[in-house]
Amino acid sequence: KMDCTEPLPYDQTRYNDCKNETMTYIREMGFQDDDQVMFVPISGWCGDNIVEKSDELSKWYNGPTLVEALDSCHIPPRPVDKPLRIPIQDVYKIGGVGTVPVGRIESGVIRPGMEIAFAPNNIVTTVQSVERHHKSVLEASAGCNVGFAVQNVAVKDLSRGNVASNARDHPATAVKSFTAHCIIVNHPGKISNGYCPIVDCHTAHVACSFKILEKKDRQTGKVVETNPPFVESGDACTVEMKPTKPVCVERFDEFPQLGRFAVRDMDMTVAVGIITSIEPEEPEIEEGDDW
Repeated sequence: KMDCTEPLPYDQTRYNDCKNETMTYIREMGFQDDDQVMFVPISGWCGDNIVEKSDELSKWYNGPTLVEALDSCHIPPRPVDKPLRIPIQDVYKIGGVGTVPVGRIESGVIRPGMEIAFAPNNIVTTVQSVERHHKSVLEASAGCNVGFAVQNVAVKDLSRGNVASNARDHPATAVKSFTAHCIIVNHPGKISNGYCPIVDCHTAHVACSFKILEKKDRQTGKVVETNPPFVESGDACTVEMKPTKPVCVERFDEFPQLGRFAVRDMDMTVAVGIITSIEPEEPEIEEGDDW
């Protein structure tokens, strides 16, 4: 909204104020190198500096346009060489096809004929077919949104938040508990042991109880206090979290998409975090399933 700045439109001072204030929050999230972050002044209403250079902004800004900045972003490689992980978004019953879970492939590859294990309910079945955009494919890899038909599984046995994986290559499992590095971003009071908010991790939505292990310095990561009685907004901490019902999550360094979460309470996000370690449950495959 550079056309709405005060005291004058396209004001460089106002742009710098917004940039510096935003950069303060970005550094707190771990982006210490200013070269990792790109700021582009634009006016969406007037179309300035979106596709073409702006006469108004070019008086003091000589950086890229918005489209040029987007084109210069580094595209990370898809983790197709990692074990398969598909957080389930929904499950459908389709006539003539059967049960069809739907989700985004976060890592690995899925093919018809593959044995699939669903966590945390430990169901093993075979993939009958794989579809992308309503077309059958012989293979789908990380980054694709797919639906895949499975054999001998009822719709009621699967649900949003389950994770599909290759039953013969590091299958996903439920966890008893997990340890996480957490930042309290917005809580009106103090958080102590026993706090039990809702945790959203990939497509899973589950209540988890907190046990605070350490309070850390947000900038250096050094331990400030062990077993603190509470944490509050602005604090960084290490917590042990125990889900109130079976859930499948992963370590952030192994599967980033399944290892980061948001903590929700009072209709707002009160904390965010990444999972550093997990305590898996021993899988008990349902009787009759063949590995």
